[in-house]
Amino acid sequence: MESKESKNVMKRILSIRGMGQVVTVTIGLVFLCIIFGFLNPTFFSGRNIGNLLRQIAPILIIGIGQSYVLITGNIDLSIGSVVGMSAMISATLMTKGMNPWICVVIALIACLMVGFLNGLLVAKCQLPPFIATLGTQTVGRGIAQIANNNYNTNAIGEGANGFRNFFYYGKVLGIYNTVWIALILFLIFDFLLSKTRTGRYLYAVGSNKEAAKLSGVNTMSTVMTAYVVSSFCAAVVGFSVTATAGMGSMDAGNMYETYAVVASVIGGVSTLGGQGILIGTVVGASIWGVLQNGLQFAGAPVAIRNIVIGAIVVISVLLDVVIRRGNLIMKRAKVFGGKESL
Repeated sequence: MESKESKNVMKRILSIRGMGQVVTVTIGLVFLCIIFGFLNPTFFSGRNIGNLLRQIAPILIIGIGQSYVLITGNIDLSIGSVVGMSAMISATLMTKGMNPWICVVIALIACLMVGFLNGLLVAKCQLPPFIATLGTQTVGRGIAQIANNNYNTNAIGEGANGFRNFFYYGKVLGIYNTVWIALILFLIFDFLLSKTRTGRYLYAVGSNKEAAKLSGVNTMSTVMTAYVVSSFCAAVVGFSVTATAGMGSMDAGNMYETYAVVASVIGGVSTLGGQGILIGTVVGASIWGVLQNGLQFAGAPVAIRNIVIGAIVVISVLLDVVIRRGNLIMKRAKVFGGKESL
C-alpha cells in the first residue's frame, strides 16, 4: 500500500508542468557539487557555501522576473540596464545626502516605469519583444549613464550603512540578508504564479494567446504584469549591487539579462512560453552559481567559464524545442489515430 501511495505521489509531482526537467537538472546540480567538491574540498567549506549563496541570490531574483516574462512567450532584454538604472539613480541620490530609503523608492518607481513601457510596447503596440526590450535596454543604459553626468558615483557614505546591511552585508540566523531577500521574493512570486488567477493567466497567454483572449483573459494586462515584475526584480538586484560596492557604477548589470535567461532556461522555463515553474529557476540559478564558483576553484579562466555556461544554455533551449516538438507530434498522432479508429 505504502509503495503504491508513494508511486502515486511521485506521479502527481512529475505531472506538474515542467517538473520533469526540474528533477533532471537537480540531479545534474548534485553531480556538479560532487565533482567540484572532489576537485577541491574547500568547495564545501562554510565560508564558500555562504559566498556561493550570495552569488546565487541576485541571479535567482532576476531569473524570477525573466521567468515570468518567458512564461508569457516573451523575453526581457532590458533587465541588465534596469539593474544599472537602479544602482546609479539610488547611489547618485544618496551621495547628494538624500535619505537612502527615499532613494530606493524613487529608483524603484523609475525602474517600474521601464517595465510598464516594455509591456505597453509588446502588448499594446504589438512590437516584437526582442526589438522592444532591446530598445529599452539601450535607453535604460543611457539613463544609468546620465544619472551622474557620465561618471560613476562617489562612495554612498556612512549614512547608507543601514541600506548596505539590509541589501547585502547584514545577517539573520547566520545567513546573509541578500539570500533572505531572494528567498522571500521566490515565495511571494511562486505563490502568485502557482496559486492565483494571475499565474493561470500568465500560463494561458504563453500557451495560446488567442485562445486566452477568447476565454476572457486580459492579455495586455497579463503581459504588462510580467514585465513590471521583471523590472521590479531587476531594481532589487540593482540595490544589492550598490550595497555591495558602496557606490554606483554605470556598468552595473552588464550581462545580467544573459544570466536571467540562463537561470530560467536551465531550470525548465520554456522560451516558447506556457511552461516552467519557479523552483526550476532556483535550480537553474544554483547551477549557474556552482559552475562559476566551481570552475573558479578549478582554476578555469573566465573565457572557459563563459563558454561552458553558454553551451549549457544552447543545449537547454535545444532540448526544450525538441521535447516540445516531440510532444506535439505525439498529440497529433493520437488525434489522427483516434479518428481512424472511429
